[in-house]
Amino acid sequence: MLIYVNGRIIPKEEATISVFDHGFLYGDGVFEGIRVNAGVVFRLKQHIERLYESARTIALEIPLSMEEMVAAILRTVAANERRDAYVRLVVSRGTGDLGIDPANCREAILVIFVDSIKLYPPEVYEKGVPLVTSSVRRTPLECLDTRVKSLNYLNNIMAKIQAKQLGAVEAVMLNTNGFVAECTADNLFIVKDGVVKTPDLTQGALGGVTRRAVLELAAKEGLRTLETVFGLHDVYNSDECFMTGTGAEIVPVISLDGRSIANGEPGPVTLRLGAGFRKLRTTDGVPVPYASAPQTAKRPAALARRGPFPRRTAAT
Repeated sequence: MLIYVNGRIIPKEEATISVFDHGFLYGDGVFEGIRVNAGVVFRLKQHIERLYESARTIALEIPLSMEEMVAAILRTVAANERRDAYVRLVVSRGTGDLGIDPANCREAILVIFVDSIKLYPPEVYEKGVPLVTSSVRRTPLECLDTRVKSLNYLNNIMAKIQAKQLGAVEAVMLNTNGFVAECTADNLFIVKDGVVKTPDLTQGALGGVTRRAVLELAAKEGLRTLETVFGLHDVYNSDECFMTGTGAEIVPVISLDGRSIANGEPGPVTLRLGAGFRKLRTTDGVPVPYASAPQTAKRPAALARRGPFPRRTAAT
């Protein structure tokens, strides 16, 4: 495995950052999870836009332009010679001291991983999964906007721990008003009377790239879509339920808190959207230029000539 660390593509054994990095010390940073399918990076533009929006919200300066970021991702995927992969892109505040003041951090650190991810076995996509409701509430908007995909995932992790303790693989998280927000690592959808519904982003959900793709697919299928507010009562009494995410893609949900969703089997809308998404993921994205990838773990010549990436100002 080759990993990109601030302009260099190096073996994973050499990929290190300082223990004074504020991403490590405080979870101060942002990240993205991106899929590569059949040599195509799925919706790369949308992922990069979300990354930069998250960074802007937390006043984090990314030391690359969006175009440079795209090039770095494509180069790293190509260097690993992977046609199907999961890309993890991490931007931390950078090396500082033991205080929380980000002004003491030097330039942000960018790390790009290219690896595999398999959250669920294949049979899950055919048979579906049971969910439970977590007592851990989603961080409210007035404290931290959950549309920021930050490195601090403790809120979700605590709900995930509870789900596993209760014998489930995933949990539904409510916001502090008792409305459905999302799952611990995925967005949640329900289908009722032919309408595909998902929680509004102001209710505590992350603006998932797969979530958006599913809403668009449903609209193309002639289905009505609605980003709205709903509670557990609506999930319990829905006709269908499913989760979406970059890692999970589209996973049918067959029950919540021991209550079957409809007949307890994946519904037709869920299966139809899943089939449509599997086609979309290999066509809607940026092809990886494998032939132009560096064939060694050394720093690419262009970067070596150029030196470190310049620090971007807030205006850029």
